[in-house]
Amino acid sequence: MGTPEFACAGLEAILASDFARVKAVVTVPDKPAGRGQQLHFSDVKVCALKHQLPILQPEKLKDETFIEQLKQYDADVFVVVAFRILPEEVYSLPRKGAFNLHASLLPNYRGAAPIQRAVMNGETMTGVTTFFLNPQVDCGDIIDQVEVPIGENETTGELYDHLMVVGADLIIKTLKAIDEGTVSCQKQIPNNQEIKPAPKILKDDMLIDWNRPAKNIFNQIRGLSPYPGSFARIASKEGKTFVVKCYQASLTDERSKNIPGTLQIVDNQHIYVSAADVLIELQTIQFEGKKRMQAGEFLRGWHSDNFDLILF
Repeated sequence: MGTPEFACAGLEAILASDFARVKAVVTVPDKPAGRGQQLHFSDVKVCALKHQLPILQPEKLKDETFIEQLKQYDADVFVVVAFRILPEEVYSLPRKGAFNLHASLLPNYRGAAPIQRAVMNGETMTGVTTFFLNPQVDCGDIIDQVEVPIGENETTGELYDHLMVVGADLIIKTLKAIDEGTVSCQKQIPNNQEIKPAPKILKDDMLIDWNRPAKNIFNQIRGLSPYPGSFARIASKEGKTFVVKCYQASLTDERSKNIPGTLQIVDNQHIYVSAADVLIELQTIQFEGKKRMQAGEFLRGWHSDNFDLILF
């Protein structure tokens, strides 16, 4: 059961294994997308079609017809990766339980955006966890975990790719343990410290506040790259406001001498922005109405004289 590319790696790993057989795949209904509003298949559906697997796409997970279909498959176990919140009527069906792969070291970063939140918070370590489903979201008993370091400059996109591979391996390890009856679960007992949440990314999370320390802004930019992207605004001399998305940046050790958000353009190749403490260099940006570009490429076609050189 899954939706995005992250779940496909696990599905492919199970299909390549010599001890498990996929009886069916459950994913979200097709949705209209793009200018033509053509129906869009989830990544998991595309993968399932490639392997000619039965596919279920329920609108409602408590639908009696859907539940009866699941019963007919008589599965030993359900594997859930980046899907929807399953009701007890569903996750209680398989004989050996239903487990979820989550992209964090639970109990930290429960929620919809564990990878992005970990990078945005400047974490140096994350990982993947498998756990049995229970009535509380992301709170079931832990089956297994694998730690994964986060690089100093690593983006969410890069970390996503790494965790996807590690997670697929952990799914196979978990399935083998369930099959062999060697699972030893642990309760998600929080440490004395407060549990860090991973709520869905909202627009307020994307807007850059240049009054913050540069390191915080740097982590925000790489944590929201490549999707959905952090952003700031800039005004033209005529008073029109444009959105500037930021996808890649680097820290400098040069102290900020101007008010936060002030732009400095050097040699028509480099864009520096004042943060609360030091300058940040913006390396990959996307100006409203334009494609994503490296700073030097963007500056060659941008008339800075037409804009107030401050981001807000």
